[in-house]
Amino acid sequence: MFMHNEQTRRDFLKTTAAGLAAGSVIGMAGTASGRNLGTGYMGLERRRLGKTGMDVTVLGFGGAEVGYGQTAQERVDQLLNSALDQGLDAVDTAECYRDSEVLVGNAIGHRRDDYYLFTKVGHWAPDGVDGWSAEGVTASIDRSLGRLKTDYVDLVHLHSCNIDILKKGEVIEALEKARDAGKTRFIGYSGDSHAARYAIETKKFDTLMTSISVFDQEAIDLTLPLCRELDMGVIVKRGIGNAVWRYDELPSSGYHHEYWHRMRKLEYDFMGKDNLDNEGPDGPAGTALRFVLAMDGVHTNIVGTTNPARFAQNAELLSAGPLEPEKVEAIRKRWKEVAEEGWVGQI
Repeated sequence: MFMHNEQTRRDFLKTTAAGLAAGSVIGMAGTASGRNLGTGYMGLERRRLGKTGMDVTVLGFGGAEVGYGQTAQERVDQLLNSALDQGLDAVDTAECYRDSEVLVGNAIGHRRDDYYLFTKVGHWAPDGVDGWSAEGVTASIDRSLGRLKTDYVDLVHLHSCNIDILKKGEVIEALEKARDAGKTRFIGYSGDSHAARYAIETKKFDTLMTSISVFDQEAIDLTLPLCRELDMGVIVKRGIGNAVWRYDELPSSGYHHEYWHRMRKLEYDFMGKDNLDNEGPDGPAGTALRFVLAMDGVHTNIVGTTNPARFAQNAELLSAGPLEPEKVEAIRKRWKEVAEEGWVGQI
């Protein structure tokens, strides 16, 4: 199933550069168009993650919630192992998510050949270290490998650095050196708005991780078209907009606050009071997940949870397929009517 089962990392490093130059990375039959490459377990569609050649299911796991929520190790063990058994094949985390990498490594480090592993660097560093320096990035990758109980990851993203840092080039060079050393197979940028656009334009990155949801649509026009043109893999974060329809009153935390504000102004029909309890593919969660799936050029949607049953529930919703074109059009039309100038992608 996975490329690292089919060839050694050393062989991969020898062949990747030539393959990219020739446009012939292993199995690049369907790329940035989000082409259906068949299905995995539970009927989940599988898509090629751009020029990386990795075939991923359209639903992945995000490790922020288990880290910030200080979730018990036993619960994370159950959550991740059951999800892997049910078809999960993309696991995303980051050093700044508290103990997330440790929890993930302890839970599934022994099953390293069963999934693609992504992490992020630069957003946090120990006292006295500049996280946005070559030293900081390199040290962060090394720490992540130890916590994740592996000698390589499949993908490392820069964790939302600004344009000025990108222009210096130091952190990009550090990622390239880590790739050359075999610590990561691919490199990417995680972020939004014009910083994400600049990162894409450098043509240094294999992937973009960015926010897209019914509440967060800037990237659909600003960055997705260029990603498709350059055959970049696109990984969606915040794809359910923190599920803010669950809150009757304004949440206090940052992302929930912003998306709740947008939700109230957008007044989508599918989030009306008579539909809030709908747990099917046409309910709030199902519509939100399927909207992301319908975006041209999106390959996988990273969704976090602390609930061991949630992966199967979300996979079942996605088995209905991408949201119907007329519903996508209605959501896009409403966004363009209501969106305010400051409604940029949420980092």
